[in-house]
Amino acid sequence: MSPLVIYLALGAWMFMWGVIGVVSRRNPIVIFMCIELMLNAVNLTFLAFARYQPSMMATQANQVSGHMAGQMMVIFVMAVAAAEVAVGLGIIMAIFRLRDSVDVDEMNLLRG
Repeated sequence: MSPLVIYLALGAWMFMWGVIGVVSRRNPIVIFMCIELMLNAVNLTFLAFARYQPSMMATQANQVSGHMAGQMMVIFVMAVAAAEVAVGLGIIMAIFRLRDSVDVDEMNLLRG
């Protein structure tokens, strides 16, 4: 079994690359992919903490409930990510139909 630090370091590395991608890119599709990378880093961290929690040494009932708590949070994050992509892609398609471009720097339609 690998140590917890390896999973946390991988999650931090994935999250860092996601943040760099969101900040530095102008294509909204790439920005969505970087947001998904950040959400998957959070999922990896949830699963690592669920796997290596201190209650692993306790009774069998605590072990099962601890695993399920981390996995349920991952399912919740995946549902939020799916909803975010569906709404975001709808907004991008509407902007593309209106302006024939999806450059993030030129999106000022919501300004009053």
